[in-house]
Amino acid sequence: MQDLQKQIIEELKVLPEINSQEEVRKSVDFLKEYARKHPFIKSFIIAVSGGQDSTLTGKLIQIAVGELNEEVGEGTYSTIAVRLPYGVQADEADCQDALAFIQPAKVLEVNIKAAVDASVASLEKAGIHLSDFAKGNEKARERMKVQYSIAAMNAGVVVGTDHAAEAITGFYTKYGDGGVDLTPIFRLNKRQGKQILAYLGCPEHLYLKTPTADLEEERPALPDETALGVTYEVIDDYLEGKEVVEGAKKIIEGHYLRSQHKRNMPITIFDDFWK
Repeated sequence: MQDLQKQIIEELKVLPEINSQEEVRKSVDFLKEYARKHPFIKSFIIAVSGGQDSTLTGKLIQIAVGELNEEVGEGTYSTIAVRLPYGVQADEADCQDALAFIQPAKVLEVNIKAAVDASVASLEKAGIHLSDFAKGNEKARERMKVQYSIAAMNAGVVVGTDHAAEAITGFYTKYGDGGVDLTPIFRLNKRQGKQILAYLGCPEHLYLKTPTADLEEERPALPDETALGVTYEVIDDYLEGKEVVEGAKKIIEGHYLRSQHKRNMPITIFDDFWK
C-alpha cells in the first residue's frame, strides 16, 4: 500500500471489514455519550433526503434516543427529522419510506425554494450571477441554516451524514451539509453503510438506489459516481486498502488533495498552510 493511501485510511479511520452489530453500538454509544456530557441537548436534528446516508444516520439516532429515554424517562430526548425539498422532490416516496423506517418523534418540512430563490435574486441585483453549480451549494447551505434554526428552538444538535467515501472526495458543500455538530457514521465507507442498513432491516430500495446529491437543475438527479468520475465500489476498495487501477487512484487522490480545505478548520496565521 502506498504512503498516501495508508495516510488517508488512517485519517478517516476506515476498517477493511466490519461487524455490523459492533458498528451500530459504536455510533449509538457515541450519540448517547454526547447527550450525557451536554445536558442542555434534548433533541437530535437530522435532514432526511430518502438516500442511504441520512436513512442510516437517522435510524442510529432513533436507536440512541430510544435507549436514552428508557434510561432517563420517556419523552426526555427526541429525534427531529427534517424534510428540506427545493420545490417538489422527485423521490418523495423514498423520503416517506425512510421516515417510516426511522420512526422519529417529530417530522418537520421546510420548503427551501422561496428562500434560495430570494437569495439568488438578491445576488443578481448586486451583479452576481450564480452558476447552476453555485446555486446547488446555495441550496445545501440554506438546508443547513434551517436545521440550525430548528436546533436553536428545540435544545437540539445538528447531526450530519458524512462518511469516509464522501470525506475522501470532499463530496459535500463546505458550510452546507458539511457544517454539522456530530458525524456518527464517520469511518464507514459506502458499502459498509449498506451492510449496516441491511442488518437493521432497512428496505433495500433505500440503500440500493443510485446515490445523487440532486443539487443541479441543469443536470437533475446527477449520479454521484458520474460527478466524481469513479464508482463508490472503487472508492471503497481504496479505503479498505485494496489495490485499484492507477487511473482511478489518481482521480480519488486528486479529489482528496483538492478538497483538503473542507476537512480543516479555518486557517489562522499560525497554520503552515503554505507547506
